[in-house]
Amino acid sequence: MKEIRAYIQPNKLSAITLALMEIQGFPGMTVLECEGFGRERTQHIQDYRPFMPKIRLEIFAPEHLVEIILTTIMRVACSRQHGDGKIYILDALEGARISNGERSPDLG
Repeated sequence: MKEIRAYIQPNKLSAITLALMEIQGFPGMTVLECEGFGRERTQHIQDYRPFMPKIRLEIFAPEHLVEIILTTIMRVACSRQHGDGKIYILDALEGARISNGERSPDLG
C-alpha cells in the first residue's frame, strides 16, 4: 500500500475529486487546507507573507491503483503555471480499521 500525498491549487479540488471518483476501486481521500511556499516566493510590499493557500490530498491506495491516481491528479491539476503543486508517493507499511480492529498491509 502507498500513500499519495498531493498539494494542489484550491480551485482544482472539484475537478480532481470528480476525476478520481471515476477510477474503479478508488479508495477515497482526506482533504486538508494548508499553506506553504516552494522555491519561488511571492513578495508583497506590505505585510510580507510567503505562504500561499494549497489543498493537501491524502490517499492510501493499493499498488495497482497508484499510477492511475498519480496520472489523473497530474492531468487535471496541471495548468502549465508555476505553483500547480506537487505529488509524493510514500510507503504505508500497515493500516488498521478502528471499527473492527482489522489490520492489513493492504488496507484501503
